[in-house]
Amino acid sequence: MSTVTRYDNYKAVREDLTDIIYNISPTSTPFMSNIGRESVENTYHEWQTDILAAADVTNAAIEGADASDTAFVATNRVGNYTQISTKTINVSGTSGAVDTAGMKTLESYLLAKRGRELKRDMETILLANQPAVVGNNSTARKLAGFPAWIRTNVVTNGETAPTMSSTNDGYPNAGWTTAASNVAFTEAMVKTALQSLWTNGGESKMMMVGPHNKVVFSSFAGIALNRVDHRDPKQAFILGAADVYVSDFGNLDIVPNRFTDDSFAHLIDPEYAKIGYLRPFQRNPLAKTGDSRRTQMLVEYTLVVGTERAHATIANLLTA
Repeated sequence: MSTVTRYDNYKAVREDLTDIIYNISPTSTPFMSNIGRESVENTYHEWQTDILAAADVTNAAIEGADASDTAFVATNRVGNYTQISTKTINVSGTSGAVDTAGMKTLESYLLAKRGRELKRDMETILLANQPAVVGNNSTARKLAGFPAWIRTNVVTNGETAPTMSSTNDGYPNAGWTTAASNVAFTEAMVKTALQSLWTNGGESKMMMVGPHNKVVFSSFAGIALNRVDHRDPKQAFILGAADVYVSDFGNLDIVPNRFTDDSFAHLIDPEYAKIGYLRPFQRNPLAKTGDSRRTQMLVEYTLVVGTERAHATIANLLTA
């Protein structure tokens, strides 16, 4: 008697397709998750910054002396341009009608997927070494990314720090420019940046690095004595923090970020950075021109750096 096998009856066997679509692509955005947000009302958003006068050891007056005016120093007025980021989906009528595995509809699946992609784009742009671009009818506006703002508390390692469009006013019109070969990340650089930051009044709460320099940081000599794990949930206020570095100027949460430029290490105070939304995330149905549905996802936003002195940057680091 001949036994009928699976191979003989292959035409009658139903397919076995799991109703799950696996996607390992990372979607965490630590920079956006930790800083604040606000609404802006124009494509060029401005704010003012100020600092206290230097401490004066000669500040002594004789009894009965006439009052004298303290010299007035104007505030600085800085700003950033909004940038428009988009994603568009186009699904045929047939694709929307057929039974699909792993998704309620192809359109809803693609909208969710493109939304996550848009968020990753924003994280990368906000941390990019790009100056602001004014834009015109043929050139897209661009926001100045975080590295392009930091000029005071810097470890340059041979690079040239960013500049503003008008000395200390205006917008960042040039990012970091390479002037030397990349150098290895060291603990001494972190200490130098922290000291400069503290001297200028800053109290950074986290350091954001790319994957390569997170590994380098973990290998610093004596790091086991200078690192602690967050065990109290109430203390772990930095989202995505991997370790805590105990420095001479306070604790510093170390946050690895897949979307930051690994040639930089940024010391960030989330209190002095925000995303400014001119147009928050929105879905716009596009004109129907045939047997398909097109939808554009759009967000218009900028980066608001309250004062660049609240942050620090270590530049020109090896990335591998």
